[in-house]
Amino acid sequence: MYTLYAFWSAPQPQDEAAFEEYYAATHVPRASAVPHLSSIVTTRTSDGLEGGEPATYRIAIMSFPDKDAYEESTKSPEWAAMRQCAGDIIERFGVSLTVALGEPVEGTPG
Repeated sequence: MYTLYAFWSAPQPQDEAAFEEYYAATHVPRASAVPHLSSIVTTRTSDGLEGGEPATYRIAIMSFPDKDAYEESTKSPEWAAMRQCAGDIIERFGVSLTVALGEPVEGTPG
């Protein structure tokens, strides 16, 4: 498994409803259309650790069978459409997007 983690900053409070509508109705369907995608999970964070503020506003986790499948996906028109949509979100809502990738390693509770 190879996983992409997308961390979105918060929009201005007055833009939250419009951001959420656009994200759910436009961006997530475009991300879901990316070829070779095994799964996508999006989270609107609400709580920080031990009562603090969350470090991010939204997190999207996109999983691919392996790194080669991910790299092949990035060459697709669907990937380009998703990236353009992300740019539109950044421009329209003044948010930032940070992305990290890697291979998850499962642990067992001790």
